[in-house]
Amino acid sequence: MTLTLLGPAALASLAETLATANLPTADLAGPDQVFFRFEDEALVGYGGLEGDGPDRLLRSFVIAAGRRGTGLGRAMLAALERRARELGVVRLHLLTDSAAPFFLANGYAAADRSAAPASIAGSAEFRTLCPASAAYLVKSLERLS
Repeated sequence: MTLTLLGPAALASLAETLATANLPTADLAGPDQVFFRFEDEALVGYGGLEGDGPDRLLRSFVIAAGRRGTGLGRAMLAALERRARELGVVRLHLLTDSAAPFFLANGYAAADRSAAPASIAGSAEFRTLCPASAAYLVKSLERLS
């Protein structure tokens, strides 16, 4: 599977895929965000990181329709976590309405939303885009090899 950094011109295809999956699209051109396209012989999905310090938000993680349930999501997540670690990320944070079981099975732990670092809590995802009912999950990347 290849991981390709998306440029601004490619954000429309990301937005379309996110909208189809009922995920937020309002702030895709915000600061301190990078998005990646995952492909094998076809689109597998997208994922992104937001922030610039040791704590970053994992966001816009979506597997393409027709590719779900095949193990590709786990491979995408591992690749995105490796990239985050290369960027100096120590902890990944995320909010999800529907994918908590997937992330919990991949090493993320439930956390109290009020304990999120200011850099994460100040993001649009935390402030306005994800409802208060969304699960807040965190994973330490320090032990990844």
